[in-house]
Amino acid sequence: AVIIYVPIPQQKVFQKIQIILVRELEKKFSGKHVVVIGERKILPKPTRKARNPLKQKRPRSRTLTAVYDAILEDLVFPAEIVGKRIRVKLDGSQLVKVHLDKNQQTTIEHKV
Repeated sequence: AVIIYVPIPQQKVFQKIQIILVRELEKKFSGKHVVVIGERKILPKPTRKARNPLKQKRPRSRTLTAVYDAILEDLVFPAEIVGKRIRVKLDGSQLVKVHLDKNQQTTIEHKV
């Protein structure tokens, strides 16, 4: 797979042309999947031993789970996620089942 990282401020512009761009790049790279993902940053969880207690609060968009959810949204972009199920096994590993919108499911399902 070919992954293209796009800065977050320009992501909306890329999403307007993403369907055409991905189709042309998949032709050029002979059958490889092409994915456009926003370049996000994960900030560490604040600790009690923080050196500077007057720092700004960590925004929700920079947390680990918010970034992972946003990357998942970017992976299936033309389609919408309508449901998500997290299955936790006894050994602690997790399996995330993502349900896509029915009318867009067939175009995206082979990539995910």
